[in-house]
Amino acid sequence: MASGSDRNPIIIGGLPSQVPDFDPEETAEWLDSLDAAIDERGRERARYLMLRLIERARERRVAVPEMRSSDYVNTIATKDEPFFPGNEEIERRILNATRWNAAVMVSRAQRPGIGVGGHIATFASSASLYDVGFNHFFRGKDDGKGGDQIFFQGHASPGVYARAFMLDRLSATQLDAFRQEKSKAPYGLSSYPHPRLMPDFWEFPTVSMGLGPLGAIYQARMNRYMQARGIADTEQSHVWAFLGDGEMDEPESLGQLSLAAREGLDNLTFVVNCNLQRLDGPVRGNGKIIQELESQFRGAGWNVIKLIWDRTWDPLLAQDRDGVLVNKLNTTPDGQFQTYATETGAYIREHFFGDDQRLRAMVEGLTDDQVLHLGRGGHDHRKIYAAYKAAREHKGQPTVILAQTVKGWTLGPNFEGRNATHQMKKLTVDDLKRFRDRLHLPIADKELESGAPPYYHPGRNSEEIQYMHDRRKGLGGYVPTRVVRAKPLALPDDKAYAATRKGSGQQTIATTMAFVRLLKDLMRDKEIGKRFVPIAPDEYRTFGMDSLFPSAKIYNPLGQMYESVDRELLLAYKESPTGQMLHDGISEAGCTASLIAAGSAYATHGEPLIPVYVFYSMFGFQRTGDQFWQMADQLARGFVLGATAGRTTLTGEGLQHADGHSHLLASTNPAVVAYDPAYGFEMAHIVRDGLRRMYGGTPEANEDIFYYLTVYNEPIVQPAEPAGVDVDGILKGLYKYKAGEAGAVPAQILASGVAVPWALEAQRILAEEWNVRADVWSATSWNELRRDAVEAEEHNLLHPEEEQRVPYVTRKLSGSEGPFVAVSDWMRAVPDQIARWVPGTWQSLGADGFGFADTRGAARRFFHIDAQSVVLGVLTELAKEGKIDRSVLKQAIDRYQLLDVAAADPGAAGGDA
Repeated sequence: MASGSDRNPIIIGGLPSQVPDFDPEETAEWLDSLDAAIDERGRERARYLMLRLIERARERRVAVPEMRSSDYVNTIATKDEPFFPGNEEIERRILNATRWNAAVMVSRAQRPGIGVGGHIATFASSASLYDVGFNHFFRGKDDGKGGDQIFFQGHASPGVYARAFMLDRLSATQLDAFRQEKSKAPYGLSSYPHPRLMPDFWEFPTVSMGLGPLGAIYQARMNRYMQARGIADTEQSHVWAFLGDGEMDEPESLGQLSLAAREGLDNLTFVVNCNLQRLDGPVRGNGKIIQELESQFRGAGWNVIKLIWDRTWDPLLAQDRDGVLVNKLNTTPDGQFQTYATETGAYIREHFFGDDQRLRAMVEGLTDDQVLHLGRGGHDHRKIYAAYKAAREHKGQPTVILAQTVKGWTLGPNFEGRNATHQMKKLTVDDLKRFRDRLHLPIADKELESGAPPYYHPGRNSEEIQYMHDRRKGLGGYVPTRVVRAKPLALPDDKAYAATRKGSGQQTIATTMAFVRLLKDLMRDKEIGKRFVPIAPDEYRTFGMDSLFPSAKIYNPLGQMYESVDRELLLAYKESPTGQMLHDGISEAGCTASLIAAGSAYATHGEPLIPVYVFYSMFGFQRTGDQFWQMADQLARGFVLGATAGRTTLTGEGLQHADGHSHLLASTNPAVVAYDPAYGFEMAHIVRDGLRRMYGGTPEANEDIFYYLTVYNEPIVQPAEPAGVDVDGILKGLYKYKAGEAGAVPAQILASGVAVPWALEAQRILAEEWNVRADVWSATSWNELRRDAVEAEEHNLLHPEEEQRVPYVTRKLSGSEGPFVAVSDWMRAVPDQIARWVPGTWQSLGADGFGFADTRGAARRFFHIDAQSVVLGVLTELAKEGKIDRSVLKQAIDRYQLLDVAAADPGAAGGDA
């Protein structure tokens, strides 16, 4: 048998929670001595004595446990287990039927001509963990509140479907449509928990792995936030996250444990299904993943409950007078326990119990079959119930339950504990017969020998099904269930937007500040003001949002237990238990998780929140893009602000901060409505329309989208909204901002965001120096223009007999004489999204390449996107069309010194954050 290295012990000590006390009198004497020391000399003296005892114990080579790790036995001793209120025999029959249907569903999905995949082994290992939750703990939504929020382990979805089938929530036709969502529509079932694909069933997407635990932490925190602010009663809501031990290697899985402990989120329970296996092999073959996780969670401040052995081990542990069995459990690596799950009772007797006479004596009265069935705690309903009840009742800390199971449990020798079990999807006839016999199901051999194996249902009026319905009725309804019962919000009128639409007068402000002013006005609204949830990763001051501190305050469940160093200043740092602003520290992942939890509150709790997440645009879609997909899947809504946007606008910060591509990343997410506004009045119309689309209608009419706006930190005079401005064009993505007023040769300049002022300067130069009359268009959304064009082409492809649609950008630019030159602070691929549909010669200028630290002017000259470079771009395209002589191009290059970066005007100061 493999053994651990002396330099890297498998376990560091442990608390003897299940080692029997064979001399209670002596134990009492020691405890009395400690009590006396505390009573007579005080806690500090007692602490000193304890530390000296530990020191002496180590000197004498007595294995003294460290509190971050305990023995490899159950945390809850047998004598402390509560009464189990269920009918274990009925629950066993229910679980057996559920196990069968889950496996058969995946196996049937592998029938010839389909082969769509699926996973059997994960649910097989965690089935009991779910069953106890469904029967005794998971609260539904029938009371009109949010119930419990359950983050199901993604690969266990077949088991959730199988249980829903037993309850007539899903049909056999739907089970047969597993992973065939379009070809079997409307019956198709998604592969994993995907609310966007099954919006009445799933609530929380948990694949990609690692996002489930992160999302669960912030969901639990959002529940407390909503309760504290009087928005929803979440007192009875509990968050359960079912996770894999291999999944815990993802940095997102463990990255925010301290927040849950720091805020005392005792409304949160992690259940880690420790089947000791990843997709390819052992999680910690040479170590012990449960011990490792226990240390990490304890160190982060969590309550840890280990659920390792089932009740068959209780008599053996009761005999363990000198701890030899516990020591054996402590020092056996996970890889060996996985092997035991695949071997015979005789093998286990020889290799686990056989090397010590005391161990051999413990199992002398057991048959090999009994030794074989010494089981894991994650398969024992009574042990699971005890762990869940303790977790639910624990106060002051979040709880993690580390439950040991066997991957592929009950599926037979070809599946249980095998390294390849995660990829195994097909049960042979012999596998099915063994599986049926193991589960004691009344299915005849002939039903397994011809065609696809059948589903099993004990009958709607059977004892098992009635039991299931009764349990769910007692717990408030069926789960998982997603319901949307939020009422439409009364949205602000024109007054809330008036100041932003008037511009900034003579003051120069960046579009970031223009947005903050708009947000402040919206947060004053009596109807929806309290529903805004500002979120930022330690950057409120950077974005000028510290002006919200005095009024909105920062949410902290403990309040502000100190005197702020800036307490006498107007914009002092203010924390409050009822604060509105979420300050998640330097963690974009944490902020995005808050965004998702807030953005889906309209469904989770029936109370809409309007999250406004502001971040460095470079650290948004690039760093947490996977979570934005999760947000789309969860049908969350809200506003995402990529502040300090652009590759040259924040150029003082250098390469890692210079975003020139987030709109491309945003374009890959179908739920994102992305804009790159140039001015505050454009933002006013965009935000107003976003509120209308996401929050203003009935639950059926509101759209499951979220808005991404890029805003900049370059101060400019924000113009007042032009009279008769083309609002429809602003929202669709393109409108003519200023027509050319002088010059004989026509041209068109399309610009977005911070580039619109460059385009206007180029317009002036072209007219005054080159006789070119250029119109300037504000392209508020390259992405939306492309989306509209693609939809038009798709319609035309499939409906050739109908009137052919013309993309908006084509209609808008028709009649405008080109060439068409686009410019932005993004790489060319952003505006090039619309090139195919522009009715004329197209050219784009952009910031392709890495960013760097310099002045804004130098950076823009380097990328050839400044006003003078735009002039050259327009002249170049006119020369190609033969409308001007090519000799003027060299003249322009020399006149503006376009090859000399140092010759550029440095531009507005303030290139850093």
